Amino acid sequence: MSGTDHQNCETAATLGTLATPALLLDEHRLDRNLARLSSRMAERGVVLRPHMKTAKSIDVARRAYPSGPGPITVSTLAEAEYFARHGFRDMTYAVGLAPHTAERAMRLRKAGVDLKVLLDSPEQARMLGAAGRAVGVTPTAFIEIDCDGHRGGLTANDPKLIAVAVALGDADVQLAGVLTHAGESYSLFTPEALVAAAENERGVAVAAAEALRAAGHQCPIVSVGSTPTAHFAEDLTGVTEMRAGVYMFFDLVMHGVGVCRTDDIAISVLATVIGTKPEKGWILVDAGWMALSRDRGTAAQRVDQGYGLVCDVAGKVYPDLIVSQASQEHGILAIRPGSAHALPNLPIGAKVRILPNHACATASQHELYNVVSAGSDAIHARWPRMRGW
Repeated sequence: MSGTDHQNCETAATLGTLATPALLLDEHRLDRNLARLSSRMAERGVVLRPHMKTAKSIDVARRAYPSGPGPITVSTLAEAEYFARHGFRDMTYAVGLAPHTAERAMRLRKAGVDLKVLLDSPEQARMLGAAGRAVGVTPTAFIEIDCDGHRGGLTANDPKLIAVAVALGDADVQLAGVLTHAGESYSLFTPEALVAAAENERGVAVAAAEALRAAGHQCPIVSVGSTPTAHFAEDLTGVTEMRAGVYMFFDLVMHGVGVCRTDDIAISVLATVIGTKPEKGWILVDAGWMALSRDRGTAAQRVDQGYGLVCDVAGKVYPDLIVSQASQEHGILAIRPGSAHALPNLPIGAKVRILPNHACATASQHELYNVVSAGSDAIHARWPRMRGW
């Protein structure tokens, strides 16, 4: 389903009448989360370039930019094409480049989209230059920097860094700057460690930019970003922009890292009780991994949330009630091992909300958001999500 504009509900749907499983989005929490990071970056004089890979929705993008399109990050070219159709023109495609994506990206540039791409090798630079010449445009690229060994990119002192910059110039590709992502921050859980990760991310990116400038290359943009480091960075000297995505919704992994509270988590999956097994301490619901995803990102954290933390229909957390097991269309609710709390009395037909481990993965299982507000069971809008690559 390709996303479309905001759709108002045709009927007075409520949480009680909504068919389940269904993805809910609390717009008050969304707006609060957006404002929190936007204000933080504005105070530090750093451009916020929201990553739309989590939301994949023009309606959410418009909440981030109520006055009109602004700079965004995308993780697929389908996202880039989708947001371009809705007027967004300043984008960074923050995934390493392949021949077919280079050609597709250059077609977007030809159509007037300032799409900057990401690479870390001379081979990719030459490939990108050829793709640009084929359609008659000048490409713009970031060099990816590895700040913590989490993914791709070059270290700040790697001799290949200058070689890539030279290859970009030889291929008639403009160097946008350097880009890094502190992915290892997701495995941390203390404020001190997160502050240190943010400073390392900043320091490595700035060092790479300075090395390029010392070698005679322009490096206008120094782009960093992860949701944890965005919220814990104390010094952003030398950084020009911040990227983050899951901050819009938050999730249980971010809660385990220490970036948010459970009542900051803006999305949940509405499910219906379809059976009980009191002898096993189980409650069965109609939301399995097809609705929740198979992501078990909290399993390595101090508190394992199973496949999700369970709330009542109003969004209040049931103490220590988690989705302990999930099959394709069944979820099994149980009290967390070692807890003294009792299983709640939830009869067949009762509704619950399940907070996700990983907002990106859970949202990707659904085609639209059922938009709700705190204190109300009314669904006052349905916002489609785009999908695909």
